Amino acid sequence: MDRVTRLASQKAVVIFSKSSCCMCHAIKSLFYDLGVNPSIHELDEDPKGREMEKALQRLGCNPAVPAVFIGGRLINSANTIMSLHLSGSLIPMLKDAGAIWL
Repeated sequence: MDRVTRLASQKAVVIFSKSSCCMCHAIKSLFYDLGVNPSIHELDEDPKGREMEKALQRLGCNPAVPAVFIGGRLINSANTIMSLHLSGSLIPMLKDAGAIWL
């Protein structure tokens, strides 16, 4: 869990993902479209990916991916991210974290 916490705090937006996950792809595309340059950790390509996936589940991510951290804070699932975006709350959150400036 320490590794996940450390990685999650290294950049304004951090996404834990799997390269074969369609919801992960949708969330990454959303952030790119908003002008965010997130740090992405593909769990299926990382030798410690399985360990990180279990740590994310212990943090409350179910399913474990996509797991999104903004400003070091776990935002959680694709549903949460999309709800924040549709309600207009995501962009101010990204600005506060320093992920976007406009």
